[in-house]
Amino acid sequence: MDRSFWRSGHTPTLFSAFLYFDLSFMVWYLLGPLQVQMAAALSLGTQQRGLMVATPILAGAILRLFMGMLSDRIGAKRAGLLGQIIVILALAGAWQIGVHSFEQALLLGAFLGVAGASFAVALPLASRWYPPQHQGTAMGIAGAGNSGTVLAALFAPVLAAAFGWQNVFGLAVLPLLLVLLVYWKLAKDAPGEFKHKHWADYGRMLGSRDAWWFMFFYALTFGGFSGFASALPGFFHDQFGFDPKLAGWATAACVMAGSVMRPIGGVLADKVGGTRTLLAVYAAVTLLIGLAGFSPAGPVVEILLFVAAMLCLGAGNGAVFQLVPQRFGAEIGVMTGLIGMAGGVGGFALAASLGAIKQATGDYAAGLWLFACLTALAWVSLSSVKQRWRSSWTAAVVRV
Repeated sequence: MDRSFWRSGHTPTLFSAFLYFDLSFMVWYLLGPLQVQMAAALSLGTQQRGLMVATPILAGAILRLFMGMLSDRIGAKRAGLLGQIIVILALAGAWQIGVHSFEQALLLGAFLGVAGASFAVALPLASRWYPPQHQGTAMGIAGAGNSGTVLAALFAPVLAAAFGWQNVFGLAVLPLLLVLLVYWKLAKDAPGEFKHKHWADYGRMLGSRDAWWFMFFYALTFGGFSGFASALPGFFHDQFGFDPKLAGWATAACVMAGSVMRPIGGVLADKVGGTRTLLAVYAAVTLLIGLAGFSPAGPVVEILLFVAAMLCLGAGNGAVFQLVPQRFGAEIGVMTGLIGMAGGVGGFALAASLGAIKQATGDYAAGLWLFACLTALAWVSLSSVKQRWRSSWTAAVVRV
């Protein structure tokens, strides 16, 4: 990595943003790896189970707009502290009071959405310290906090088997408290004045065609990552009879691939261009998920297909946010909120629809093929707009 990157920003804030994002993603995703045990205890059907794991994704998507505006009003650091405290209290409440019904599980999922909204705080907190030529790398490193989903997939089912799934909520509070302390001590808002966001700003940005393109592209890259991360434990359990622990480990391998590739995707986009990276991502994901719909040769091949697909989706997440500051540098806060919201909505739609399609048809294949068709559409769409982007964006563009 270029030494100028480390000299250009504020490493303690970048580290704090990563930790905050990482642990927030861990608890945002917590219902996913616990879904098999929770569904058995609460007598949930496949569609209800899909909606339960999708609810935190949707709540996080909506709350990202509010958290983005709050960080402008009180500072990104304070907004992050407030968000972490709310999530800690929600988990402590679920641990002490318990989750005894589908409705209560949805309510907990809504509160966990605050953790998902950390996206709108952690990424601007880190990126504001770095110049345009390092935006892809900085946002990729901060955004690699989505690796927290790996921690949940690896440890939540094991802890649930040992202590009971309700107690997992209490155990999750412990690392959150440690990260809260680190964040409070090390994170620092970037100097300078930043434009405050208003609802009218979001409305104005929705008048831009490029804003909608970015929202669509991220709804598939991040939506694919988060949606599959939440749905795969149930998928592996239903399709191959994996117990919760084995389903969690298989999912962890897939999620780890996507998490590791996010910062690499940002660096790659800085080197070869964001649109080139995204075109390769959408082509590969279309092929991989399309093949996964056929379940061609048993669980090992299926896991490998999803690992490869999540690698590509992770790279796509980094590539999208390499492009965003170049096109919307003056409105990065507003666009981060809108694009992050679109990514969450995409993840909700994927996770919920996979459960609904499985219950309606008895199989996941149609849901996987539908997603593959959407990524193929994204490839066609990006091919049609890339030339206009390259010719019309300003000289400040680093590499499109």
